[in-house]
Amino acid sequence: MSVETRTTTVEVRAFAAARAALGWAGRAEVVPEGATVAEVVAQLAAAAPAAGPVLARCAVLLDGRRVPDPASAVVRAGSRLDLLPPFAGG
Repeated sequence: MSVETRTTTVEVRAFAAARAALGWAGRAEVVPEGATVAEVVAQLAAAAPAAGPVLARCAVLLDGRRVPDPASAVVRAGSRLDLLPPFAGG
């Protein structure tokens, strides 16, 4: 008997060093329904292992708001994640 895994799609945008490490600026990412921000970022790092160290330092915005605890913030269908590495200057 197979178990059906429900998925949802979120928009992911990568900026600066995150964009360079991932090799793309934006794309739709299919994730398990109920995934947290931390799980989405881990999925991205698993697909591009060299990007892992950069992604670990990124601030993440979920629908335009900073995510203080990525492990507890759940993404929903149509959510947008912005990956913002630390910036120098001001």
